[in-house]
Amino acid sequence: MTTNACAKRGFYPEYRSARLWKAIAFAGGVVLGLCSGPLHAAPSSGGDAVQGLYDALLSTMKSGKALGQSGRFTQLEPVIRRSVDIAAMARLSIGPTWASLAEAQRQQLSESFGRYMSAIYADRFDSYGGQKLEVTGQQPASSGVIVKSQIIKANGQPVKVNYMPRLSGDDWLIADIDLGGAISEVATRRSEFAAILKTEGVDGLISALNRKAEVLAISAARTF
Repeated sequence: MTTNACAKRGFYPEYRSARLWKAIAFAGGVVLGLCSGPLHAAPSSGGDAVQGLYDALLSTMKSGKALGQSGRFTQLEPVIRRSVDIAAMARLSIGPTWASLAEAQRQQLSESFGRYMSAIYADRFDSYGGQKLEVTGQQPASSGVIVKSQIIKANGQPVKVNYMPRLSGDDWLIADIDLGGAISEVATRRSEFAAILKTEGVDGLISALNRKAEVLAISAARTF
């Protein structure tokens, strides 16, 4: 499936709700990430998990130009994988089809989804211009907690972002994110993936995720 075909189906976020998700990524950007330095102790709360994510993204952005696109991907991929419940997000993004998949297919999809999300972060969190990321509070939710935060753009405009961490064993992992309580990352991905699953099947979706990750990994850095 070509890049144009994927775009027409609404698979790529650049072609669907791009403005809204770019707002998340510092006046242009995203959804999630964590720690460029040594490993820290596991976060003791959902709020700590989000704050750790923000600290890592800021660190990466401040050295983003020196790292380049591939360097940011290399630095952020392990952070994304230990901060986000990749398997849960992949399962929820796939929807009912997940139940019929073989275990090997589930593992392939989770792996591809993790690379895809990591590439998105490396692409969008590419430079620093004085932005701020702040956790402003949290409240209980049926599946964990809702952590409220705001990203303050370089021009001072705040963008509200809610994170949904939940306990997975002893770890707090982010299972979904929404912008202003209105746009869910999981719901957006499910809508995008549905058309590919319908026409190309599971193997087509895996290929599309890997292809998009590769495109992002080699694309030129952008300044928002």
